[in-house]
Amino acid sequence: MPKQKQADTAIFLCQLLPNLYQPIQIFRYDRKLKTLYIQAGRADDIAVIISADGNWNFVL
Repeated sequence: MPKQKQADTAIFLCQLLPNLYQPIQIFRYDRKLKTLYIQAGRADDIAVIISADGNWNFVL
């Protein structure tokens, strides 16, 4: 299960992306790595990984 800080960051990003007119395509929790993955954008050009401590980074 995601940690509270990680869940709060995910909620923030899931609210922010649609406000910027970017649809969310994939939202996934990886149990092995304990990370959340969000893929968004009209051309799936935005990918974000949220670590267990709530920090997030763009995937290039």
